[in-house]
Amino acid sequence: MLVMISQKLPELSAAERKVGECALADAKWFVHAAVAEIAKEAQVSQPTVIRFCRSLGYKGLPEFKLNLSASIGHEGTPYVHEELNSTDSLQDVMEKVLGNTAAAILSCRKSLSEAALDKAVSLLVKARRIEFYGAGNSGIVAQDAQHKLFRFGVSTVAYTDNHIQLMAASVLSPQDALVVISHSGSSLDLLDAVRLAKQNGAAVVALTRADSALAAEADVVLSVASHEDGNTYTPMISRLLQLLVVDMLTIGLALRLGANVSEVLAKTKNSIKAKRLSPAAKPPRH
Repeated sequence: MLVMISQKLPELSAAERKVGECALADAKWFVHAAVAEIAKEAQVSQPTVIRFCRSLGYKGLPEFKLNLSASIGHEGTPYVHEELNSTDSLQDVMEKVLGNTAAAILSCRKSLSEAALDKAVSLLVKARRIEFYGAGNSGIVAQDAQHKLFRFGVSTVAYTDNHIQLMAASVLSPQDALVVISHSGSSLDLLDAVRLAKQNGAAVVALTRADSALAAEADVVLSVASHEDGNTYTPMISRLLQLLVVDMLTIGLALRLGANVSEVLAKTKNSIKAKRLSPAAKPPRH
């Protein structure tokens, strides 16, 4: 990306070139700096910083910084967060976490295929049973997906234990669908489970990186790409993107299933209504 910035400099205005030169001079600093700091360092206005990013094809500073960050080495705080350092204030934490997340969501919007999402929903709506597999952070997302779908009256389960995943995959049928969620797409146990499911004729939908081994095995790939290094840092953005895609699948499935879903959801809501205090009620005293 630094090479691309260098090549684009002659095409930029004089003020925008100053911002580009600032990024080239210290890319790591630029990734962590606020827009006001960048403008001050480059001796330009804050809107000029935004115009620079847009001139290079990005929607704004957060998206530009996300891509710049991915193209250079990271230091960060190992096993905590690749964009945060021990000297960062809580204000820095807020700005960096929210900024990176917003940029990643915009990037996901561009990379996620509507055709793939439509195909995935079509497979799920025809399935007799839907199983969700994931491990670690992705296992939590798998459980969230199951929690949403069972309320539609759909036969569904989530497994996060590798051995149970293998055993469950071995008894799937052509009438079933498997949704596998993985940030890296390289888990050997998950790949083995996917192969067993496919041997039995089950459809496989993968929420993962488009260039992963898991993507190569799946019938449908919903590309959930983030630039997080899961080997060194705790994945955060990838989990949020996975949850968003699960919501898309859930809503798409509900719309395909029709009015009956509303009736089933009403039953599930009513079943626990008596277990909650009404807005006007006072909590019981002990």
